[in-house]
Amino acid sequence: MVVEPKRSYEECRRQRLEENKKRMEELNLGKLAQALKASSPKSSPAKQVKRLRQPVDLSSVRVRRSSRVAGKPLPNYKEVPIESLGRPRRTYQRRDLLNRLYASDGARQDAIERAEQVESSLGSDFPTFLKPMLQSHVTGGFWLGLPVQFCKMHLPHKDEMITLVDEDGQESLTKYLAEKTGLSGGWRGFAIDHRLVDGDTLVFQLIKPTEFKVFIIRAAGSTDNEEDDEDSDVSNLDRSAKRIKASNI
Repeated sequence: MVVEPKRSYEECRRQRLEENKKRMEELNLGKLAQALKASSPKSSPAKQVKRLRQPVDLSSVRVRRSSRVAGKPLPNYKEVPIESLGRPRRTYQRRDLLNRLYASDGARQDAIERAEQVESSLGSDFPTFLKPMLQSHVTGGFWLGLPVQFCKMHLPHKDEMITLVDEDGQESLTKYLAEKTGLSGGWRGFAIDHRLVDGDTLVFQLIKPTEFKVFIIRAAGSTDNEEDDEDSDVSNLDRSAKRIKASNI
């Protein structure tokens, strides 16, 4: 038995390459590769160049809007100056928040009860409501929230200027914010001018669509400098009753 000499690695490799080449020729793989290369689209040289972005004119771009608001005018985001109250702006010294006066529960409840008596004496010709004063109403923020149900039934559904008329007939303009149902601009001046403090109770009577008659019922222990000359034995309730009777509403 004759044993064939062991072939070298290079001879085996060369033999495999020749066999693979014959198979490729039999399958026409070379022609297929050339056909695919000829049919593939050539890359555009313009795509290989990085283009610089040009600034976009936003005024010519149409913004997509929801169908719910498509028919409404476009919103204006420019800052709108606050509407003037129609009178020279007065300056007030900032109250010392460290010296706040807090009414006792008894004094607060007493003022509410006396205010209820004043409200009942006004009759039912005009809508009314009570508003006990808190620190946030008369110091610091000076924001007065009004009863929501009362606002929905009787007050305008958009921001308006509302006049507050005190028991002496003095008028004060305030800004009513319909969405927040409260008084903002002008209320601070009214509170300071009338020396309102925590515990006082106010009776609001809507005598016109945008005008309130305001009756101030002082909490026990608070002072009213406008009435220092009156008889000290006369209670706040009696004085309010006299003013209601004398006023022409």
